[in-house]
Amino acid sequence: MVTERTRWWRAAGAVAAGALPCLAFPAPALWWFAYVALVPWMLLLRSAPTGRRAALEGWLGGAGFIVAVHHWLLPSLHVFLLPVALLLGVLWIPWALLVRELLGGAPHGWRAAAALVLVPAGWLLSELARSWQGLGGPWGLLGASQWQVPPALRLASVGGVWLVSLLVVAVNCALVLLVAVPRARVPAVAAVAGCAVLTGVVWLWLPRPEASGGVLRVAVVQPGLMADGPDGASGPTTAGTTGTTGTTATAAAAAADAAQRRFDAQERLTGTLVGRRVDLVVWGESSVGADLAARPDLSRRLAALSARVGAPLLVNVDARRSDRPGIYKSSVLVGPQGPTGERYDKMRLVPFGEYVPARAVLGWATSVGKAAGEDRMRGPAPVVMGLPDGTRIGPLVCFESAFPDMSRELTRMGAAVLVAQSSTSTFQRSWAPAQHASLGALRAAENGRPFVHATLTGVSAVYGPSGGRIGPALSTSASTAAVYELPLARGTTLFVRFGNWPGGAAVLALAAYCALRGARAVRPGRPAPEPSAPPARTVRGSAARPGR
Repeated sequence: MVTERTRWWRAAGAVAAGALPCLAFPAPALWWFAYVALVPWMLLLRSAPTGRRAALEGWLGGAGFIVAVHHWLLPSLHVFLLPVALLLGVLWIPWALLVRELLGGAPHGWRAAAALVLVPAGWLLSELARSWQGLGGPWGLLGASQWQVPPALRLASVGGVWLVSLLVVAVNCALVLLVAVPRARVPAVAAVAGCAVLTGVVWLWLPRPEASGGVLRVAVVQPGLMADGPDGASGPTTAGTTGTTGTTATAAAAAADAAQRRFDAQERLTGTLVGRRVDLVVWGESSVGADLAARPDLSRRLAALSARVGAPLLVNVDARRSDRPGIYKSSVLVGPQGPTGERYDKMRLVPFGEYVPARAVLGWATSVGKAAGEDRMRGPAPVVMGLPDGTRIGPLVCFESAFPDMSRELTRMGAAVLVAQSSTSTFQRSWAPAQHASLGALRAAENGRPFVHATLTGVSAVYGPSGGRIGPALSTSASTAAVYELPLARGTTLFVRFGNWPGGAAVLALAAYCALRGARAVRPGRPAPEPSAPPARTVRGSAARPGR
């Protein structure tokens, strides 16, 4: 009999177990832990006495996972992070029910084999759902914890981060069978061996990105944290949009002064690149705090800087545009003659950081944390820019690097190099900078293209076409301009060619299972099967199985 005290302990255990996988991500970066991190949570779910209890513990564990992986958002969202986590935690309820149904009791034979396919598919379904930008975007996907593991990066070139997530959950599922179900050890061992064989086959025989023979020398300019500077999320142009007129004017003046000091620091650091034969200079997100059309003096300074260095500058303008209403974050390419006319306006904005969803209802969040006082405007389409030597680059802004489909689209449009401009200055002393930088490795491997992650305040990093890091990363304490040699590659990966096929396969597998369950439930003369549960114990201690 489950007592009230036991229920509370199980609820607390679900939250803690759901939070465990966060240790596999940077900064701890215990990548190997991802392959066992779900085991405690799954053992708890398989022992749930009822489906309703499993749903509750799946929900609480999902909320614990969201809080743990996104805990660095607390300075911005404060208590608002908790309701967000509870909302997103609902996405793990179907997975929790699958775990109880397929792993509960003593599964063996077809049910154990089905669990090894359907439980990972159910987890992937939750990742696909929360990858929708309206629910926050694909931050903290389980497969992303393997960003520094070369065999996993090879798998990402086949099926993206989604295929890596499937493999990680499949190994966790097999370990649950090994630990809890002795009769299912054969399919469990077979599943682990199958994952190892699949990874080995991909590693040994799948063609690697083909070197084109070209090299692009890219300089990353990281000015570092400015004293009393604007953070990259709220930006200089929206500071102080609430409050009294005097407070607004003071905040705007302070933000403008900090933006100017940042510009001066980046100009000085870029000047150190003269004579170093670079092909492109990349500044971070919000590196320019005024529209260049409205500030011709800044435009002239950038053009003169480009002429001195002998390379175009990719800057990021975070300002109210002079040619249309609203504030945009825009990647702008500037050459010796000024802006080249190639401009990319950020399409996917950070919830609460750059816009408040349903502001009429949730606008109060601006008074609780550091939510955007005014919504940014979205760009219409991705853009590929051409450099003087003919190399084409695909710009992304901030957490757009978390979306596999965006970098894939740029690659399909002909981008030879992917460039993300970011700023994590608000979260400087948290896990966020390292987590964000690690995403570049996955995007590089998925697309077979080098990836540049340039930030204002670190961590900045550069990755080759296979996802391996090129040169040292720039830490959050660095203020410098570093040059990296990027080997260019040609050809295409299976992920670029076929997209998120693992997600489609997972949905089809789950749909087939639901159809089979439905057909069995309505078959004449056959009652619907009861959800599997752990064997009940009689007063004599013998196991009494349901239905016998």
